[in-house]
Order: sequence, then C-alpha cells, then structure tokens
Amino acid sequence: MKETEIKKSVREKYGEIAKEGSSCCNTGNTSCCNSSQSTKDISKSIGYSEDDVNNVPEGANLGLGCGNPIALASLKEGETVIDLGSGAGFDCFLAAKRVGGKGRIIGVDMTPEMLEKARENARNGNYNNVEFRLGEIENLPVPDNTADIIISNCVINLAPDKKKVFKEAYRVLKPGGRLMVSDIVLTKALPEFIRESIMAYIGCIAGAALENEYLGAIEDAGFTNVRVADETGIALDSLESDPIASSIVESLKMTPEQMRDVASSIKSIRVSAVKAVKQPV
Repeated sequence: MKETEIKKSVREKYGEIAKEGSSCCNTGNTSCCNSSQSTKDISKSIGYSEDDVNNVPEGANLGLGCGNPIALASLKEGETVIDLGSGAGFDCFLAAKRVGGKGRIIGVDMTPEMLEKARENARNGNYNNVEFRLGEIENLPVPDNTADIIISNCVINLAPDKKKVFKEAYRVLKPGGRLMVSDIVLTKALPEFIRESIMAYIGCIAGAALENEYLGAIEDAGFTNVRVADETGIALDSLESDPIASSIVESLKMTPEQMRDVASSIKSIRVSAVKAVKQPV
C-alpha cells in the first residue's frame, strides 16, 4: 500500500468515528467495537480508573486506546505534554488535570473532524491549558525542545514511517524529557494478504511493527532507557466478537487456523524512554 493511500483511508475512517462517536481500533482483551460494551468499560479494561472515565467531557472517550500511557507518565504540576494522535482529547484532558493550570497540553491529530470534536470538548470542559493542532505525527507542528513528556495511545502503529515519528518525538522533547506510549506490536510477521489490507490497517493490525523493530526505532531516534513496562496478548475471542475484525476475516476469506495465527502474533505494549541530558564537554 502507498503511504498516501494509507493516510487518506485512516483520515477518512477516523473522521467517521469522530462524527459517529464510535470506535474501531482497540484490539485488547475486550473489543472496542462490541456493542455490548460501553467506551467506559473498554477504557477501564485497558488500565483507566473509574475516576478517569468519569471526569472528562462527554464524547472525549471514544474507546480507541490499547492501554493507558498516562499511568506511565508520572506527570508533575507545570509540565508540558504532547499527545501524538490525540483524537477527541481523552488522554489530553486526563493529563491536564495532573499538570494543573501552570501546565500545558498540546494534542496533535491529522483528522479535522477529530480536532473539531476535541476543541468542542475542551470548551465544554473549560480546559484552558489544552490546545489541539492539526498535523501528522511524522511532522509535528511543534518547535524543538518543547515538551517534558510525549504520550501516545494506539496511534503510532497507524503511521507508515515509525522511525520518523520517534525522531520527531525526540526533537520536540526537552533534554531529560520522557516518552510514554501504549501501542500494538507483532511477535512475528503477518501474512502478506493481511499486510496489504487497508481494512486491517485501519483496524490497527496491518500497520503494526515487529516488537524488536518498534523498540529499535525508539533507540535509533536517540532515546535511552527504553523499557517495556507491561504487555498483553490478544485473546482470540475478542477478535471474533469485533465487527472490524470480523469484516477483515470475511473480506479476506480467512480460515479459523489463519485467524488463530494472526491473534497469536499481536500484543499490546506500554513503553517508556528518556531523551538523555547531554553532559558538558
């Protein structure tokens, strides 16, 4: 698939999600597309607390994540946070409460409909320390050495050039700044017919990198102390009950054996890293 085709399809699908208020991307132990589950239940199942899901503006939580990067971040009052792929603003609003009025949150998203929804949520919740910018995470609309912390939740897997994403993250972090992300990675390569499926890409599967390549891209960008804080495998029944996954299976005519093999290849990880402080010569 061409990068332009991927970005166009992802932008269109997530624009639809913003308008409809429904999610399609989570591949954790419970399906974010299963109509029997609320977005609050989905978020609590991947690491958010009851207070987290109840103390953000209505419509901010679309159930799109695969973990809770905020739980890793140890945010402090007055810090500046950048959220890569901020969506409707859920993680931004949680971060805003932790950094306080002296802190600053910058959400970056490439989907205009998501930005419109996020900005509306910020106005409704009176979040004066949160702003949302239109941009791609491979080309952040942020100056060098801006952030104390960068967070991201199940978004970098959608970026065709992950190395560039991490280089940009390194650029905009201050020396000593932290990277805290939750994402989907692979334990082994997917079959080509899945890698070439745009539906599987939108569903956070086809674009996922091998775990060692993902971690290697973080290190190659210059980060130190790269650490996987935790990881979760993907249950087969969660894929079977997910409408997006079911549509992928149907359109690609996957056998049960192929589906089991794919499920065993996917996992959610939470990763932390640091931009080292250069020592004077």
